[in-house]
Amino acid sequence: MVSTNLHNKLINGDSLKELKKIPDETFDLIFADPPYNLQLQNSLIRPDRSKVNAVNDKWDQFESFKSYDKFTFEWLEQCRRVLKKNGSIWVIGSYHNIFRVGKLIQDLGFWILNDVIWNKNNPMPNFRGTRFTNAHETLIWASKDKKSK
Repeated sequence: MVSTNLHNKLINGDSLKELKKIPDETFDLIFADPPYNLQLQNSLIRPDRSKVNAVNDKWDQFESFKSYDKFTFEWLEQCRRVLKKNGSIWVIGSYHNIFRVGKLIQDLGFWILNDVIWNKNNPMPNFRGTRFTNAHETLIWASKDKKSK
């Protein structure tokens, strides 16, 4: 079934299945907050031994970078299809995924306009003292192609 009445409508479902129901060149703008592929392997424990409620849901788990890239390529390809000729996309991510997403955005022919930094004033602390505290996320702003207005 093709979705045609999408004005002010929220759609809850599998993104790839739902995107395929949307007609070509429907949207002026897409904002995407995809899975970050956090690759969490152990529980996160604070220095006071309390557990951190981190994202460890199935939707953020991928067998490999290859499977994450395949998923990301597929949803970005559908986003490109449903964007109007002069449309643009904003994709947010962290150091876990944003570089992979940016490469695929370019591979699909999007034109990157800017990267925007979201400064997080309450970032996840650096529990083990082995890294800098990650106090930002990156948004990639891209147009459907180089000639988009």
